Amino acid sequence: MTENASLRYREFKMPDVGEGLTEAEILKWYVQPGDRVTDGQVVCEVETAKAAVELPIPYDGVVHELRYPEGTTVDVGQVIIAVDVAPGAASEAASAGAPAASASASEEAAAAPASEAAASDEPAEDAPKGRQPVLVGYGVAESSTKRRARKAPAGSGAPVAAATVAAAAAAVQGELNGHAPAPSAPPVPVAPPVPAVSAVSAERPLAKPPVRKLAKDLGVDLTQVVPTGPDGIITRDDVHAAVAPAATEAPAPAAPAPVPEAPQAQLADLGVRETRIPVKGVRKATAAAMVNSAFTAPHVTEFITVDITRTMKLVEELKSDRDMTGLRINPLLIIARALLVAVKRNPGVNASWDEAAQEIVQKHYVNLGIAAATPRGLIVPNIKDAHAKTLPELAGALAELVSVARDGKTTPAAMQGGTITITNVGVFGVDTGTPILNPGESAILAVGAIKLQPWVHKGKVKARQVTTLGLSFDHRLVDGELGSRFLADIAAILENPKRLITWG
Repeated sequence: MTENASLRYREFKMPDVGEGLTEAEILKWYVQPGDRVTDGQVVCEVETAKAAVELPIPYDGVVHELRYPEGTTVDVGQVIIAVDVAPGAASEAASAGAPAASASASEEAAAAPASEAAASDEPAEDAPKGRQPVLVGYGVAESSTKRRARKAPAGSGAPVAAATVAAAAAAVQGELNGHAPAPSAPPVPVAPPVPAVSAVSAERPLAKPPVRKLAKDLGVDLTQVVPTGPDGIITRDDVHAAVAPAATEAPAPAAPAPVPEAPQAQLADLGVRETRIPVKGVRKATAAAMVNSAFTAPHVTEFITVDITRTMKLVEELKSDRDMTGLRINPLLIIARALLVAVKRNPGVNASWDEAAQEIVQKHYVNLGIAAATPRGLIVPNIKDAHAKTLPELAGALAELVSVARDGKTTPAAMQGGTITITNVGVFGVDTGTPILNPGESAILAVGAIKLQPWVHKGKVKARQVTTLGLSFDHRLVDGELGSRFLADIAAILENPKRLITWG
């Protein structure tokens, strides 16, 4: 690449969108080669081991090429897109060079045929080579400028034009010498111009990366496709057109529907006994983290069943409170507040284990994690400094956290630095569970389904709102007494939410 080309084309590398991440999968491209982009415009969405993240481009210009197709896992630091930051430079150079080329051709037309032939070759030989992009799976290819110059003679009949110019030059020279040109041999019939694809069939056909991927998926040989795009570029329609005739000429025999498109319930009926699902992205990271946590931190889980009828009444009262207007009020909000108050009463629970230094790191802040199920797997974003938030602020933070997680827009920063977590398995109708600690945290609270159950209240059996809480904690940090007092405090607050005032 020349110095001018290196200044013209800017390459954007896969960034480390999280702390210590080494790779990311390209989920979707929002731009294609030829599209104009501006500084700060989102060009693609990638999924790391922690979240899906949109990447903005830091340049203004025109997309030159996309180095990797969608679905490819790319190492951090690899170039994923190239942008032409001076798209007008090539057209200006071409327009400035056109008159000179025409004048040169006119002068050479009066010279000997050999000189004309040499002159006709000079533009292709002297033209500077453009950058040679490396496309995944295809190796290094010549720049589009040089390739199109070689392709043009086949479609435009350049050899015929050169012979005509040579004959005209001979005729002019004969007239200047005072005699008519000698009779020439009968003209040799010239075959009609053949499509450009025939001239380049031995070379790599011109097509953008998405079109190549489409052709690969459909099993189409690009060398057999007739291009209709500008400058002989194969388009998506060309690929589909190449598939259509084959489909009509040889109809496929009746067969079951493709396995991936069939509903899960029908897979057994189709004779499918197993389905393999690649483990990557968030699910892969979660699996590794859970294995590490389960076999590193000694887990202890305790349970308590509690009557939370008063808490449910408080939730209904808060929904009609003017200070809580527009906020999402649910039992999880009160449970989160109860946990924060219990942490204040039992600060030893909010800690982490430093294996290298063999120290317990006491946290004087609470980054409250909320486990959220998303289409890409379970993630645990956290509310920073939740201990310092008022009830309305906590309600707003919870609502935003859940909304962002469902949209798949949670950032890696939002999932880092958690100190203690709540997982609400009750939304699935589950009574309780033995949750595994989020790595680096000391405790996790599982909240079960809230159900009407017979309960002894004031000496009588009544139908009350009851739930079961399950607390898992790291026994290196939290012993049985501390863990039990912490869980009992949460239950006591939910049983009588007035303690939020007296204890908080």
